[in-house]
Amino acid sequence: MVLSNTTLGVFMAMLNQSIVIISLPAIFRGIHLEPLQPSNIGYLLWLLQGYMVVTAVLVVTFGRIGDMFGRVKMYNAGFAVFTVASIGLALMPFSGPVGASTLIGLRVVQGIGGALLMANSTAILTDVFPPSERGMALGFNIIAGVAASFIGLVVGGLLADVDWRLVFLVSVPFGLFGTVWAYLKLHDTGVRRAARVDVAGNVSFGVGLVLVMVGLTYGLMPYGGHAMGWTSPWVLAELIAGVVLLVAFVFVETKVEDPMFHIDLFRVRAFAGAGVASLVANMGRGGLQFMLILWLQGIWLPLHGYSFESTPLWSGIYLLPMSAGFLVSGPLSGRLSDRFGQRWFTTGGMVLASVTFLALVGIPVDFPYGLFAVLVFVNGLGVGMFSAPNTTTLMNSVPARDRGAASGMRATFMNSGFVLSIGIFFTLMIIGLSAALPDALRTGLTSQGVPLATATHVASLPAVGTLFAAFLGYNPMHTLLGPAVLHHVGAAHAAVITGHSFFPSLISGPFHKGLEVAFVASAILCALAAASSWWAGDAGEVRRPGVVGGHNGGSEAALEELAAELEPSVIGGGGTEPLVVEEDDPDSLPAGSGKRRR
Repeated sequence: MVLSNTTLGVFMAMLNQSIVIISLPAIFRGIHLEPLQPSNIGYLLWLLQGYMVVTAVLVVTFGRIGDMFGRVKMYNAGFAVFTVASIGLALMPFSGPVGASTLIGLRVVQGIGGALLMANSTAILTDVFPPSERGMALGFNIIAGVAASFIGLVVGGLLADVDWRLVFLVSVPFGLFGTVWAYLKLHDTGVRRAARVDVAGNVSFGVGLVLVMVGLTYGLMPYGGHAMGWTSPWVLAELIAGVVLLVAFVFVETKVEDPMFHIDLFRVRAFAGAGVASLVANMGRGGLQFMLILWLQGIWLPLHGYSFESTPLWSGIYLLPMSAGFLVSGPLSGRLSDRFGQRWFTTGGMVLASVTFLALVGIPVDFPYGLFAVLVFVNGLGVGMFSAPNTTTLMNSVPARDRGAASGMRATFMNSGFVLSIGIFFTLMIIGLSAALPDALRTGLTSQGVPLATATHVASLPAVGTLFAAFLGYNPMHTLLGPAVLHHVGAAHAAVITGHSFFPSLISGPFHKGLEVAFVASAILCALAAASSWWAGDAGEVRRPGVVGGHNGGSEAALEELAAELEPSVIGGGGTEPLVVEEDDPDSLPAGSGKRRR
């Protein structure tokens, strides 16, 4: 019951991220707003990023509140908030900038619901399933979320062709069912402890992370004649202030009586190693998803005769082998890691992902699809091997009373990794395009009869517009040149300029250089995740006397807490017999009971 309900919640939350990515062209057409206009790029970025920014910021806070007041209550609230926001998005009546702002605001509300779901679902599963079955349960849950991020590409493409409102409406039946089902069937079984709300920690963490995410988002926008905004005083101020507040958060958490997050958990090797591995792996994987979409929509599909308007749907279809890889390896690796430990699966999965990234560098821009499908399938296998065992390592390494905060921190690693990846990989791609695209555009346009002044003007426009055109499935030649110029060059040249192959052929060279840099960066990030996973080792059910958390991922802090809470007579019956903890839940041992649990 718990596994199926939490899997539905995570699937719905993750589906909503990618379903909007692929439907952005239809959404902007529906609200009558041109996304490639410089003044509208901010709306585009926030519709793309807003949901992920909100979930990244709030999951730790919501996880900690779940520890204090009940994880199921918070999880149920997430279903309800998410569903209400989905209804509001589907019924939004405005158009133009007002409509875009309203959609962004409702996406923020939807992100709050998603954060409530993601922050508590993993902790609820960890409460319910014993260590011998936990990897299997987390495997189904996590891979459902990962698969949803790719299934959403296909579903979004299909629904957006009918009506953009269906993109948001599709979540409503699942949300209503999940809300009622969770309320009736789920009950809290985890450890609860009364504590004060850590106001200083919540504020410093939340505001700090918001500033960093906002700075990363606006850093992608043109500023002062530059292709990007990394030199903007506002962007620099946001990034610096955000980092300062996050550093202050670490200091605050070591001083307050009831911290939002126990910083001491990072002293546990399994938790720290698994957390770092999750962050850098999601940075690499997030970059992969966006780079592959750009590659397919901007170059490969148009070169193979697909209309620009149809490329969002078909890019989702052609990426299905990657989802198949996730679905094959995710639950299986979770189940096997319960028996054989997590280290080999987490490390091997990231090594496999790193190798496939390097292999993707070596294939041509106009690749044979069979080779591409094999590579992305193997990449999906690798990430699937990693995901569930990584989460099992992280969740097994913390005391039961901190599972909500740990689950929230895990979701923060995941969502922050995605947001960071967008900033990093879009930046790398824009740098590559800015260096080579202007000359390619100028030469290509003048060869088709476009006046030199017009070609030079178009070539000097920020490369971010060209990048987003490829990402959204737009042919920017119509917008950039306009009907007057196209009429001037004549029907034959106009047909070539606005055809399937002209724009992709122009950007393929500069684009591939950016792809090479991005995929090499992803390979390095996955290699770092593999090294961190090996260092983290295994964290599972305790088998040795006097150790809590497993032979390699053991939490000495948890052992000290246990010893402090139990009466001296409980431990060893006077000190002659060692206490053997067979459970992962040290807080379940009743203080002062006079009994030893084996």
